Amino acid sequence: MILKFKYLFFLAVVAIALSSCVTARKVNYMQEPDKYIPHYADTLSFEDYQLRIGDRLYVYVYSLDEKIMKMYNAGGSNASQMRQQMNQRSSYGSYDLYTYLIDEEGNIDFPTIGKQYVEGKTTREVKFQLEEELGKLLAEIPGYSTVSVEVNIVNRSFSVIGAQSGRYMINKEKMTIFEALAMAGDLSEFNSRKEIKLVREKNGVTTIKTFDARSKDIINSEYYYIEPNDIIYIRQIPGYSFGINHVTTVIGVTAATISFGVFIYTIVQTGINHVNKYYGNGGSK
Repeated sequence: MILKFKYLFFLAVVAIALSSCVTARKVNYMQEPDKYIPHYADTLSFEDYQLRIGDRLYVYVYSLDEKIMKMYNAGGSNASQMRQQMNQRSSYGSYDLYTYLIDEEGNIDFPTIGKQYVEGKTTREVKFQLEEELGKLLAEIPGYSTVSVEVNIVNRSFSVIGAQSGRYMINKEKMTIFEALAMAGDLSEFNSRKEIKLVREKNGVTTIKTFDARSKDIINSEYYYIEPNDIIYIRQIPGYSFGINHVTTVIGVTAATISFGVFIYTIVQTGINHVNKYYGNGGSK
């Protein structure tokens, strides 16, 4: 009886343990597409970010004329140093003085040339726009010196919720989904890689895209690059409050569970034998 119980209990525990295993197939990236891992069409085409209301721009004007540099660049501050300091901050604070907010009408208010409509344009397009407007204005000044303009978005960021939740800075022109996940500390064994959701707002419309990060084809798809203000949602694998990811762990858990089960069974069976013996003797000792 005990042997039969051990056998059935062992099979039950092994089945539960194996069903809880976190296999390499569930967590590895760059896997070949098959019937479980989707194939993504080659739709990769990186598009420059289009400016939106609420974005802040850092604009630096270069010129051979030091007076022009000081007039437009907060006393001639070093461009790369200022940009680095602003991108390292989670809030703007005093740097509001050196950035230009895109208002509700899609404009920035730039010194001497006034309001400039920039919503929906790329930073490169705004660069040429400001160079043209400044060129027209400064051409009327004796000893005119041509200017060059640098335009950058400051405090570009993306957010992650569901795993390593937080807001992270985009510190390069093109950031991939893998770089974004790495910045967030990657995913644990119990976070779903096959149903990552990307929430993105564009032209006033919010879209939710769902993709499988395990697929090798993702590097050629529309999901590969992230944009400022993207939200990445990563859910926990249903039913996985714990898991077993090594064979040795399965064996250890199974052995310990069987031993505990046999211990309980022995106690119960001993009690039953005593009861049967007692009543078998007519209730007398």
